[in-house]
Amino acid sequence: MSTVEMTPPKPVQHWAADDYARKGRFVSKRARPVVDLLAPKRGECILDPGCGDGVLTEVIVAGGADVLGADLGEELLAAAAAKGLKCRGSMAMRCPSKRSSTRSSPIAALHWMRRPELVIAGVALALKPHGRFVGEFGGFGNVAAIATAIRVVSALRGGGDPAKVAPRFFPPVAKSRRLLEGGFTVKSIMLVPRPTQLDIGMQGWLETFGRSFFKQFHEAERTEVFSKVIELLRSSLCDAEDRRSHPALLCRRAGQVRQEAPQCPRHTHARFMVEALACHGRAGAIRGTPVQKGGA
Repeated sequence: MSTVEMTPPKPVQHWAADDYARKGRFVSKRARPVVDLLAPKRGECILDPGCGDGVLTEVIVAGGADVLGADLGEELLAAAAAKGLKCRGSMAMRCPSKRSSTRSSPIAALHWMRRPELVIAGVALALKPHGRFVGEFGGFGNVAAIATAIRVVSALRGGGDPAKVAPRFFPPVAKSRRLLEGGFTVKSIMLVPRPTQLDIGMQGWLETFGRSFFKQFHEAERTEVFSKVIELLRSSLCDAEDRRSHPALLCRRAGQVRQEAPQCPRHTHARFMVEALACHGRAGAIRGTPVQKGGA
C-alpha cells in the first residue's frame, strides 16, 4: 500500500462570505450540470469537500441525500451552517472508522486544494467499495491569460509575490487521470472549454478570486495594479461587441458604475468533468493532517 506524506501548507486565500455571495455566484450556477451527473439518491451518504457557503450542497440535500460538507473557509462554513447544513471545518479527509459514504462530489473546489493527491486518497478511503467520485474543477489553461497579465504587471513594477498569483491546480488531462487512478477507476474525464461572461466585471473577479495577490499592495497602489492588469486583458478577454473607446463598458474600475448592459468581459474557463469509481485495492494510506485549501 502506498503512503501519502504531507506537511500541511498554510492557506493563502481568505474568503469573505458576503463578497463571495455577490461576486462568485456564477460558479455554482455554471456547476449545476455536475449535480445532475452525481444523481444523488434519497438516503445515501455523500461527501462534499470544499462545500463553500453550501449553495450547491443545499441542492443535493433537497434531493433527499444525507450530505456532509467540509471547508476551511471559516466565513463560508458559517454561511453553510446557517442554512442548516451538516458541515465541518476540515477538508473531511481524515479516514473514518468505517467507509460509510457512497458518493463524493467536489464541485469547483479541487483546484483550490494545494495537496489534491491527499484529498483524492482520503475520499477514496472514505467511500464504500465502488462508491462514486463525481467532480468539476479547473483544468489546464484555466484563467491563464489573467495569471499571465498579473505576473507581467508584477515583474514590471518589481513588487508583489508572483507565487500568490495563482497557486492553484490546473493540470492537463493525462496528469489528472494519473492522480485519480491512485484511488479510483476513472470512467470518464473531459476538459471542457467554458468562456464565462462576468456581470461583475474583471475587477470584481480579481478582487474576489485574486485576493491573495492584490492584498499585498496598499490601497492607492492596488488601484493602479488593478488598472494595469485590466488594460492588458482588455484586448484578449473582452467581447468583440465592446467598444475600446468606452472602457467603463468593458471592465469596471473602482468608483465607476456601468450604466448600460453590454456584453461583459470574459475570463477563459477550462473545466474538468470527472466520474470515477472507488478502487480500494489501490487507495493510499494517509499520514499527517487534512489538506489545506489555498488561494488564487
